Amino acid sequence: MAKLYSKEKSKSKGMLPKKETISFLLNYSRSLSIVKINKISFEIIAN
Repeated sequence: MAKLYSKEKSKSKGMLPKKETISFLLNYSRSLSIVKINKISFEIIAN
C-alpha cells in the first residue's frame, strides 16, 4: 500500500479552466455581498 502513495501523480494539461469561467467567478464574487442581521444572513447579488 505504501508504494501507491509514494508515486508522483501525473499532471494533466487538459484540466485548466477557461478564461470565461474565471471571469464569471470573479464577477460573481465581486457582486455578492452578505449582510448579517441578528442571527440571519442575507446574500445579495447586485447586477
